[in-house]
Amino acid sequence: MRRVQGRARRARAVLAAVVTWAGLLAGATGCTADPGGSDAGGVFGKGPAPEEVIKVSPGDGRKGVRPDRALRIRVPGGSLESVKVVRSRDAQDTPVPGRISADGTSWAPDEKRLALAARYTIDVVALDDEGRRSARHTTFTTQVPDERFIGYVSPENRSTVGTGMIVSLEFNREITDRAAVERAVRVTAKPAVEVRPHWFGTSRLDFRPERYWQPGTRVTVALNLRDVEGAKGVYGLQEKTFSFTVGRHQASLVDAAKHTMEVRRDGEVLATVPITAGAPKTTTYNGKMVVTEMFELTRMNGATVGFKKKNGKGEYDIPDVPHAMRLTDSGTFLHGNYWAPDAFGRVNVSHGCVGLRDVKGGSADTPAGWFFDRSLIGDVIEVVNSKDKEVAPDNGLGGWNMGWNEWKAGSALK
Repeated sequence: MRRVQGRARRARAVLAAVVTWAGLLAGATGCTADPGGSDAGGVFGKGPAPEEVIKVSPGDGRKGVRPDRALRIRVPGGSLESVKVVRSRDAQDTPVPGRISADGTSWAPDEKRLALAARYTIDVVALDDEGRRSARHTTFTTQVPDERFIGYVSPENRSTVGTGMIVSLEFNREITDRAAVERAVRVTAKPAVEVRPHWFGTSRLDFRPERYWQPGTRVTVALNLRDVEGAKGVYGLQEKTFSFTVGRHQASLVDAAKHTMEVRRDGEVLATVPITAGAPKTTTYNGKMVVTEMFELTRMNGATVGFKKKNGKGEYDIPDVPHAMRLTDSGTFLHGNYWAPDAFGRVNVSHGCVGLRDVKGGSADTPAGWFFDRSLIGDVIEVVNSKDKEVAPDNGLGGWNMGWNEWKAGSALK
């Protein structure tokens, strides 16, 4: 499913005892129920698509945007409710200040020029001219100077992450001398633990230890890429050191056959939550997946992940999915759902995601809201007993599904 809006709210109080939502079996699907069935709740196809309500320039996915290109957000009808723009460079996220116009129909940044070699993330919520809420999430990257390469790094500098976090660098150009680049990146931990690299193709380099990080570990990433020749005539631009901290250990086990999710923190069960997973024809991946993005509100459009009708439109297009947590690059989410009231704990009806009961607009008092408020980027969600294959190691941060020897074999330094 496609993502769209909102950063994570952080945890409130931690439950000390086991909580079971046995009586809350009212709710949802993962990547939405079949719009032709009774679970659809009549919400599919209502109102215009978010990209019709919210216009963002530069367009989603654009690369190499010139720094003199204007960043603009507007709504042809209705009004903007909230706008958040973040500029990311060298694992540092910086809010971009701006203002909504007096009539509520447009937003412009205070800064007149875009930054070079940066990734911009835009999250917008707006109301259309009939008062319906839509959310939109877009990204674009700006121009990197000629004959230079950079790595877009996660996680963010100074962040606190779950124990399953994998350090990942995505390069803006193909790297042909992978050994030279690998030598120029150093990942260390305190307390010390062996951390090893693995290349996925020629433009992505990940680092992880053999087992999940220990809570409290401080991880430091040193990018000594300046003037390193990553490809013929193409040299690195970055000379940067950043760090992040590993928080408590939380791992959740989704049993697709039992329609439950057991949430464990530091070895103790916090809750057993009823869920719905992928339907028989659109099953959920098995295996370990890591939370990489969190959105309080997001759009989910089937057309973006291959679920299309004959007219080319998505089988579903929901503009306001609450409490959404990305698990794979291909579109697997764990998210709240309010449109399939009879699914939870009973039947799998989604297009591949894992769904938790929620209400329209989202609520902290639902299983989805409770779980969202107690989750971190880097937490692990493991799915078992689904009639599907294991998620690929390079689909999101799926590297924990690879054995240690195989992982180490992915280094360019033999």
